[in-house]
Amino acid sequence: MSTGTGFPVVRPRRLRRTPALRALVAETTVRPGDLVLPVFIKEGLAEPQPIGSMPGVVQHTRDSLRKDGRGSAADDPAGISQLALADLRAEVGDQCVIMADLCLCEYTDHGHCGLLTADGDVANDATLARYAAVAVAQADAGAQLVAPSGMMDGQVAAIRVALDDAGHGDVGICAYSAKYASAFYGPFREAAEGAPKFGDRASHQQDPANAVEALREVALDLDEGADLVMVKPALAYLDIIRRVAEISPVPVAAYQVSGEFAMIEAAAANGWLDRDRAIMETLTAIRRAGAGIILTYWATEAARRLAG
Repeated sequence: MSTGTGFPVVRPRRLRRTPALRALVAETTVRPGDLVLPVFIKEGLAEPQPIGSMPGVVQHTRDSLRKDGRGSAADDPAGISQLALADLRAEVGDQCVIMADLCLCEYTDHGHCGLLTADGDVANDATLARYAAVAVAQADAGAQLVAPSGMMDGQVAAIRVALDDAGHGDVGICAYSAKYASAFYGPFREAAEGAPKFGDRASHQQDPANAVEALREVALDLDEGADLVMVKPALAYLDIIRRVAEISPVPVAAYQVSGEFAMIEAAAANGWLDRDRAIMETLTAIRRAGAGIILTYWATEAARRLAG
């Protein structure tokens, strides 16, 4: 028997022998309150419509939407998002946090995240005015947080000024600060029906090769008044989540996006992995990396499992 500090006196496996021991010393836990459920609302449906690439996820019902080049329905008080927000706020009040995604891609006929120039480029500063109007409309409808996802320069500052001027100083901003131009958004494009009609979003979303740039974006959003900052996607960017969490004085969110959801669901459907374990393992990984808030399509299911 050794009398030093090495094997066999030091045996880390002692604390891994039973589920109770593992729970006792667990460094990372996921709570139901850490999870946010993204919900899709679509006009003109008589009943919820399943999304083929996202098993178990549906487009929910509520009427009234129109599309044009400036995304007019995005800030229309009678538009689909505002009606749905009002429905939710009337139903749950302050018992749940209602966060509204703020962008124009789902409302424009061209599918881009902002107004376009004559050359087809996204016009950053002209788009800010539209984002400001949408933020006010969402706050009027009952959103407690607005979440600008278009990655326009200066979007947080423009929205903060607009909210304050409209008497919504208590409405917070969850900034999509590090949103990458990712391949993992594919199923979302089907669900939201907001894919660009031409080109892509690489001119405003971040290059997957860059990490320092993400920290700069976060710092800028914090200076502009962001109440929370987000990294999107999650699993391919755990290192970014960690680096952002190390510098951020506000809560850090991460979005487990549609492609991450679809990969696990597809692999599980083929019997290639244990679905339930994979879900919880990925959520724990995102939480371990430093995200205090996780947007996931498994939020309701995972919350029930954790609460049980």
